Amino acid sequence: MGDAQRLTPDEQIRFAREAFEDGQDLTVAVEEEFALLDPETLELTSRFEELKAGAAGTELDEHLVGELIASEIEIKTGRCTSFGEAAERMAERRAQLADLADEFGVALACTGTHPWSRWQDQRIIDTPHYRRNNEVLQYVVWRNNSFGVHTHVGIRGADRAVAVCNAFRNVLPELLALSTSSPFVEDCITGLHSARTEIFTKLFPRAGVPDAYEGWDGFERYVRFLYDTGSIDVRICDAQPDLEQAQSLAALIHSLGGRFARALDEGEPLPSLPHRLIEENMWRAIRYGLTDGLIDFESGEVVPARARIERLIEWVLPVAEEIGAAPYLSVPEANSSERQYARLGELGSHRDVFAELVRRPRERVGG
Repeated sequence: MGDAQRLTPDEQIRFAREAFEDGQDLTVAVEEEFALLDPETLELTSRFEELKAGAAGTELDEHLVGELIASEIEIKTGRCTSFGEAAERMAERRAQLADLADEFGVALACTGTHPWSRWQDQRIIDTPHYRRNNEVLQYVVWRNNSFGVHTHVGIRGADRAVAVCNAFRNVLPELLALSTSSPFVEDCITGLHSARTEIFTKLFPRAGVPDAYEGWDGFERYVRFLYDTGSIDVRICDAQPDLEQAQSLAALIHSLGGRFARALDEGEPLPSLPHRLIEENMWRAIRYGLTDGLIDFESGEVVPARARIERLIEWVLPVAEEIGAAPYLSVPEANSSERQYARLGELGSHRDVFAELVRRPRERVGG
C-alpha cells in the first residue's frame, strides 16, 4: 500500500482479489533490511534520507526504500520469475547498497537486532505512512528496531493463496529456527536465539502466528482490507549477515509456496495445526534456534530442528528443482545466532561479536 490510502476498504479487497485471480503463479521477490551504522562507534545512525537521495537516478533507486526508522534501509529484488534470477538480484542489490554506503561513509549490519543502540534514540522516517504508524501505535512502533528478510511468493487464485498461507502456518517455527540471528539486544545477552521475534510478536497487535481461514471469504470477513496484491509474504525470518544464508532461506520459502500449491492442486491433504501447538514450536525456535528440538506433531516426539528442516527440504525438492531453487537449499552447520554465541564464548563481549559482523566502508556485503 502506498503512503496515501486512496481506496476504500471495499475497493482494496476487490482489487486484491482480482490481482490474485489474475496473477502469475510462483513468482518470487525478496526484501532485506539493513542497519545503518556509524563506522567508528557502530551505533545506529539516522542516514536513510541521505542514502536515498544519493541513489537517485541509479539502478538501485527504485529498489531502495525506507523501513520505519531513519537508521534502517531496505533493498528489494523486484518480482522474479525463477529463484535463480532472485538469487542473482539479491547479490546485485547487496553490492549496489555497499557501493552507496561507501560514498557516504556508512557501515552496514544485517542481524535481527542491533545489540545495544537505544530505541529511544531512533527517529521515525517522515512519510505519511509512517507518521500514521507513529500516531496509532506509539510506544509499540518506537520499540520496533528490528531487521528481517521477507520473501513474497506469487500464488494465482484467491482461495488457493489463502490455503497456501494456512499451510505456511505449520512451518513458521522451522523457518524461524533456521534464520535466527538476534541473540543480543538492549546491551543484553538474552539467552534467546531470536530476540527480534520475541519483541515483535509480543508488542505488535495482530502479529505472530495467523489464524487459518476458510478461503478468501473467511479471510475477508476478518480483515476487510489487504496490503499489496497478488502474493503472500513470509516475514518470520531474522535478517541474515551472510548472502548465501539469505538466499537459502528465500529459496526454501519459495519452494514451500510452490509445494503447498501443488499439494492443493493434486488433492494432497495438508495439516492444519492448532494455534497453540504452532506457538509451542515458535517458542522453541525463539529460545534455541537450531540448537535444540521441535515437536513433530505426526509422531508426537521432539526431534532435532535440523532434522525437521532436512525433511522439509526433501519434501519440496521436486518443486525446488523446477523453479531453480534446489541449488540454494541447505542447512548450515551453524546458523548466525549459533555462531554469535560461539564467538561470545571466545571473545567474551557481545559488542566484539557484533563488530565482526559489520560491513564497514570499502568492504563487501555478505560474501
